[in-house]
Amino acid sequence: MGPLNGIRVVEFAGIGPGPMAAMLLADLGASVVRLDRVAVAQETAAGGERPHMSSGRPVMGVDLKSEAGAAATRAIVAAADVLLEGFRPGVMERLGLGPDTCLAANPGLVYARMTGWGQDGPLSRRAGHDMNYISLNGALHTFGRKDEAPVPPANLVGDFGGGTMFVVTGILSALLERQRSGLGQVVDAAMVDGSAFLMSMAYEERANGSWTDERGDNYLDTGAPWYDVYACADGGHLSVGCIEPRFYAAFLGVLGLDPAGLPDQWDRSGWPTLRERFAAVLATRSRDEWDAAFAGTDACVQPVLSMAEAVDHPHVRARGSVLREGEVLYPGPAPRFSRTPGTVTRAPGFAAPTLDDTLADWGVEL
Repeated sequence: MGPLNGIRVVEFAGIGPGPMAAMLLADLGASVVRLDRVAVAQETAAGGERPHMSSGRPVMGVDLKSEAGAAATRAIVAAADVLLEGFRPGVMERLGLGPDTCLAANPGLVYARMTGWGQDGPLSRRAGHDMNYISLNGALHTFGRKDEAPVPPANLVGDFGGGTMFVVTGILSALLERQRSGLGQVVDAAMVDGSAFLMSMAYEERANGSWTDERGDNYLDTGAPWYDVYACADGGHLSVGCIEPRFYAAFLGVLGLDPAGLPDQWDRSGWPTLRERFAAVLATRSRDEWDAAFAGTDACVQPVLSMAEAVDHPHVRARGSVLREGEVLYPGPAPRFSRTPGTVTRAPGFAAPTLDDTLADWGVEL
């Protein structure tokens, strides 16, 4: 039983950060019912492919525009602790399921709204995706190399970092506050806000003059030669992140470079020289040869592994960070708990609770 055992969540089907948030809550022990279109629920029940990150929790098909579907939804929401939705602002209100209506029927409900632009503001009703949200808050501008175009960091920063993790933080905070007040509230989680918050360190350093708005010019964005990715003789790559002096010294030691013959680590004018020397040396051996050479050191150097390779790394395997069942790879549980460990609801062998059993446990009769 995970730490959220006993918490009931109604998830309105969506894409990206919403499903991941519901998946994380389920992994942590919450009882989650996913409301989806009738056709999707029927296809899922017949063994069809499920939407992204929707495994491990029962799916109920509802037509939210029909009176029967709306009545069933209201009954489930009345028994829930959390409602999680990711529609554009105004959609839930038009369906008769807005916060005012739901909180009037269930005053303790935590009503979590996951959007890209937020519930208000000039762009609140505009369409968008991860890359768009991180474009407007300075985040995307920081990814990429000097004098090159920005590189989208997949959808990790907007959708999952700025979206999922902040809506889950909001839900857990509201549940904690409810213990004191007995009342629920609305959580407005916007990816444009969350990913801006993730930029806190960069904005702080910009304010004190140690970070510039020029991409690839800063010590954490490939500007510094000792915080970058380097190619090896076999085409593999190493991540080098030796910021602190003792880690930098360990790095130079493995490379066989005498610091007396090099520019100072923090002398920006010498960074091109350092980069050239590092690249030349690292290109002389394969990735795995360098991995062996750096083993046991605090040089802050690691091989860049693919997903297929990661599952077999000794540390990843020991931690269960990535797991394998047959040919299927999937991330392990996170975070870890000493008394109430969660489960991996997306594991191929996980036995998801049935919808009938879940509704019965909630005390809902439809």
